[in-house]
Amino acid sequence: MAIIKLTQDNFNQEVVNSQEPVLVDFWAPWCGPCKMMSPILDAVAADEPKARIGKVNIDEQPQLAAQFGIMSIPTLALFQNGKIVGTSVGVQSKGKVKAMLK
Repeated sequence: MAIIKLTQDNFNQEVVNSQEPVLVDFWAPWCGPCKMMSPILDAVAADEPKARIGKVNIDEQPQLAAQFGIMSIPTLALFQNGKIVGTSVGVQSKGKVKAMLK
């Protein structure tokens, strides 16, 4: 499944109301570690076609970052039933990202 660009407008529909877990990457275009994380997420999305992965650009969506208390980027947050059930901060390996989805 393609990575979903998340905004204030579609966040509830794509993440909060999702029946499946959704892994959300909070990132910014100026963040070096975020740039390193992007191809890893692309690879996970390719390997795990049923995985739902979304990205929130915190520069464009600061209200979402504030709503979920995001203080550092990149932060990966796993949402299940509309709530965060797991997080990781910093660049993660492909294996660790896949483990979060299990």
